[in-house]
Amino acid sequence: MFLGVGIVAMLIFAYGAMALKLGRWSITMPMIFVVAGYLLGPGGMNLLQLTPRTEGMKALTEVTLALLLFADAATLDLRQLRRDPALIARLLGIGMPLTMLLGAACFLGMLPEEGLAFAALLGAILSPTDAALGLPIFNNPKIPVRIRRALNVESGLNDGIAAPFVMFFIAFATAVGTHSHGNWLMSALLEIAIALLVGTVIGVAGGWVLTRTVDHGWTGGTSEQIAVFGLALTSYFGSLALHGNRFIAAFSGGIIFSAATGNRFGEPTEFTENAGALLSALIWVIFGAIAVPKAILYTSDWRSLTYAVLSLTVIRMIPVALAMKGSGLRSDTVALMGWFGPRGLASVVFTLLAFINFKDAGKPIDLLVAVATWTILLSAICHGLSAKPLSFWYSRRLEKATEPLPELMELTGLCEPQRRH
Repeated sequence: MFLGVGIVAMLIFAYGAMALKLGRWSITMPMIFVVAGYLLGPGGMNLLQLTPRTEGMKALTEVTLALLLFADAATLDLRQLRRDPALIARLLGIGMPLTMLLGAACFLGMLPEEGLAFAALLGAILSPTDAALGLPIFNNPKIPVRIRRALNVESGLNDGIAAPFVMFFIAFATAVGTHSHGNWLMSALLEIAIALLVGTVIGVAGGWVLTRTVDHGWTGGTSEQIAVFGLALTSYFGSLALHGNRFIAAFSGGIIFSAATGNRFGEPTEFTENAGALLSALIWVIFGAIAVPKAILYTSDWRSLTYAVLSLTVIRMIPVALAMKGSGLRSDTVALMGWFGPRGLASVVFTLLAFINFKDAGKPIDLLVAVATWTILLSAICHGLSAKPLSFWYSRRLEKATEPLPELMELTGLCEPQRRH
């Protein structure tokens, strides 16, 4: 086990030392660490003897996502929403719910024996996107700011929005699978309510205290980074202690903290984001070691791979096209926005949590895990390899356009991508 951990540590060093060079070759962190997890895990050399019941794995998975949810929300400049609310509202208010519904409908149509609960859960698991796998889009200044910002804010918010749906459908599917007669619905709603209360209190109180201590010169620099990191952990563990939904607490805490401080602590929050990004490398390793072997077992079932392809194309692109109807955007712009909905860390964490929870409940969900895993793997490869050439193709098409473009209506205020992992 220690040898496997040592190899992972060396890979983290190697990736950090060569990240920019690897990026030029379209090789991303998920590609490296998923492969490493599979080769080192039980499906390969078994140097990492990981199972869904490995001690501490669930906690590590949850804390990683909670840190990133808090950081994404806390670094979100709310002025970005006010500058161009229409596109963002379309993506999150129309596109995302339709993606969940269409994803659930396709899964239910292809695998009716799995039932409505699993179909709804899978639709929610695969609905969030991750900007990290499309960085060439955000780094290409020739791509209109409106488009980059809309995709960036969508990625920063949709994993937090998806979290309550995922946890709700996990509770629903668990109740159906175990024939539980308890009031799971009321329990799930109570968890959400507690989480929102915890997030609000921590965001407001933490923002007020940190603002006052900075104004009085009691803290600064590294100390601010530690304070924000501690606040993110407080939102997670505070909600956990009160039996609330810890992801919703972290996400709502970050949003309230940003609003209460006027996005004043965006730079100190980067430490929390970087800590989450480092831990995310381990999550990708765990994913490769545990989930990928399950997916490989289902390669002979055409439905798992077919659904993965549909999820990256039809299930994402049709809802985005419907959401953008009437926006005036070019068809190639809508196609680009629809294609760049890569599935990243949030979907990985949600898949692992569903797997772990159902293992604990004594009900296997290997097929659902296989479908989600194939979708994430294909996304890591296809979106990672296509981001750079498609960004150049799209920018060249815009350069040839002669008519006024709605895409170019507003060109200021682009924020950095929310994810750097």
